[in-house]
Amino acid sequence: MPEERSEAAGRALVTGCSSGIGLAVVTALLGQGWHVTGISRREPPIRAPGYRHIPADLSDSAAADSAFEAAGPVDAAVHAAGVLRVGDHQGMDMQDGALMWRLHVDVAARMIQTLAPRMADGGRFVLIGSRIAKGAPGRSLYAASKAALNGLARSCAAELAPRGITVNIVAPGATDTPMLRDPARADVAPKLPPLGRFVQPGEVAAMVAYLLSPPAASITGQEIVICGGASL
Repeated sequence: MPEERSEAAGRALVTGCSSGIGLAVVTALLGQGWHVTGISRREPPIRAPGYRHIPADLSDSAAADSAFEAAGPVDAAVHAAGVLRVGDHQGMDMQDGALMWRLHVDVAARMIQTLAPRMADGGRFVLIGSRIAKGAPGRSLYAASKAALNGLARSCAAELAPRGITVNIVAPGATDTPMLRDPARADVAPKLPPLGRFVQPGEVAAMVAYLLSPPAASITGQEIVICGGASL
């Protein structure tokens, strides 16, 4: 049996780190003493000795592969990069769908494929999913791409379990990020959950940080929903 990681911090990689949930995850991990490598098109407003940035457009497969190779060995990886394109069954844009598949699913698969072989036993992967992966009006292609993460995460979790490497999904509901306020989604604006406010990025980041911690060593292949009661 592989040994559990004994240290609370190590080397982490976070995609989509320039804003929203990704930025919150980087901030949380740096606060816990992790050394963090962030990948995004724009450099985030982070000035910390434990942080380095790799600029890359992850929707470009070659650029994604190069960025993951440049990251080097890590103890944990978080895939937070994402986009939201909306449209009902009549207005679905297949190019938008292809973009979301590349960024949400293909990049996650490439990240795991590249990093897992170089990861020590007991490593961690967390993928940022979505509460609406089970389906929601006006979000068919987005929901489909996020739903695919469940199959990817559970399959990889089963394969990596003998090495003590965990793979989990954190699936937020409507979260107070720039994506939530995107004017392009005005026709399908999110509803407030029963708690009366949107999920905060820091709350999602806190769950991610827990899944990377030693006490979460037995959690793998799971989807953890954070939605303020919207799924009740």
